[in-house]
Amino acid sequence: MAKRAITYVSILSVFLLVLAGCGGGQQTADSKPAAATAQEKGAGAAEGEGGELTYALATSPSGLDPNVVPGAVDYRVMRSIYDSLVIQLPDKSIKPWLATEWTVSPDGKTYTFKLRKDVKFHDGTPFNAAAVKANFDRIVDPKTKSRFAVTLIGPYESSEVVDDYTVKVNLKSPYSAFLSSLSQAFLGIVSPTAAEKYGDQLKKNPVGTGPFKFAGWVENQAITLEKNPDYKWGPAIAENTGPVHIDKLTFKIIPEEATRIGSVQSGQILSAETVPPQNIIALKNDPNVQLLQHESTGIPYTLMMNQAHAPWDELKARKAVQLGIDFDAIVKTLYLGTYQRAWSPLSPSVLGYNSAVENSFKPNPEESKRLLDELGWVPGPDGIRVKDGKRLTIRYIDGSPNREKRNDIAAMIKQQLKQVGIEVNVEIAADTAPLVMDQGVNDIHGVSNVSGDPDILRSFFHTNAIPAPGKWGHNHTHKSDPQLDQWLEEGLRESDPAKRAEIYKKVQSYVVENAYGFPVYVFPYTVAASKSVTGLKFDALGYPLFYDVALKK
Repeated sequence: MAKRAITYVSILSVFLLVLAGCGGGQQTADSKPAAATAQEKGAGAAEGEGGELTYALATSPSGLDPNVVPGAVDYRVMRSIYDSLVIQLPDKSIKPWLATEWTVSPDGKTYTFKLRKDVKFHDGTPFNAAAVKANFDRIVDPKTKSRFAVTLIGPYESSEVVDDYTVKVNLKSPYSAFLSSLSQAFLGIVSPTAAEKYGDQLKKNPVGTGPFKFAGWVENQAITLEKNPDYKWGPAIAENTGPVHIDKLTFKIIPEEATRIGSVQSGQILSAETVPPQNIIALKNDPNVQLLQHESTGIPYTLMMNQAHAPWDELKARKAVQLGIDFDAIVKTLYLGTYQRAWSPLSPSVLGYNSAVENSFKPNPEESKRLLDELGWVPGPDGIRVKDGKRLTIRYIDGSPNREKRNDIAAMIKQQLKQVGIEVNVEIAADTAPLVMDQGVNDIHGVSNVSGDPDILRSFFHTNAIPAPGKWGHNHTHKSDPQLDQWLEEGLRESDPAKRAEIYKKVQSYVVENAYGFPVYVFPYTVAASKSVTGLKFDALGYPLFYDVALKK
């Protein structure tokens, strides 16, 4: 499946269709799910029934409770277990799923959803308006300790059960990204019975309405899902309309790159994610393996500078770091032309992407040195700069395992910044959360996130997203910036796609100009699969979908 480029014009036209009427009059969604287009069909149609698809993950999920856990690897498993009220297609249009239709009030603060009447959770609990209300209320309940769904649900205020299959959702203020957010697995609908029964252990006992049921989890080895034989409400992105074709879907946990990809080549497993650049090149000529790829949309991998620590609260110091790093050399060396260099904290296929920031600066070690000279940081005996007896150091915290060669990025930056007199101390931790979320000891920390709407910038640059002890947040700049807050809040409320795009363009320029974050690469999510696997495709965000998968006999 070829990587699809989505033009700004097409995104804009889709948002105009989806959001038209939010500012006045009623907005109504088409209640008839649209058929998937030829471009959306993925790797092929069903050619056989039964069998087991094995799919290797690069890391182990932390849990399978969509209301709580925030990780991309969690999402890859959860999407097959949980359905959403709506589906976002690759062209960014919003179509019905568990909701058959919806209307939006003239002030944009009330959404009324009509729901399917033939859906049941895996535990037999009926899906209805009360279940939707229970889910949304659970997400915003502080006891749930939601880490990302609570951000996606935005200015949620309350839900009202109008009747068994009609629910009214009230927002505190207009939220332009609401429907897009509802399409994500993180806002997938959980069985309220299971949520009550398992509490915080739902993450190990997931119960949804999806095409697959949870069957078992062996820690750090495998997660097994099995066919839901009653499933008949697939989304518009799918070709299938009934139960899945395969009997079992097993996610194998294989962090080692060579083992993961070698297992596909040897036939031990049928598919594997996150193909390393060197293997992408080699596998293109393998007659037994197919490569499937999709751009992960949202926040590309971006290094954030912690402005709560001196001297990184000074623009000249941050600029010195920005100019001292050769990002082009890093991306070309590590990814061999298979990854795209990122210039913006927003990926190219998202509404409002600002191409004006591309090539807006180049590495300039001499200018970097000059800025540090101006700040009074002078080279010491070993070349590392000092001021008032203190060495100029950066505490760079990164995670393990070496996901997408991020540890290698840190190593290259360490060498590059040494040339301008900055000492980089790289710390690799299996769990970075205590260091960067609770303690905030990092000077640099890399982030990325998958989203189909530019509102995701709010989760990484708004004052409310600054992490603190006991408070989960992704604004690792630790900067409370009234200008950024204003723009991000305007973008949240604005219903006109063209105006929204202009707001987010300003945010991107501001972040780059002020060296708040350093975008590195846009991630092409790449899967290696046996030629016997058909029907594997990707959703609008670049996550794999297994509903249409079949195995050639």
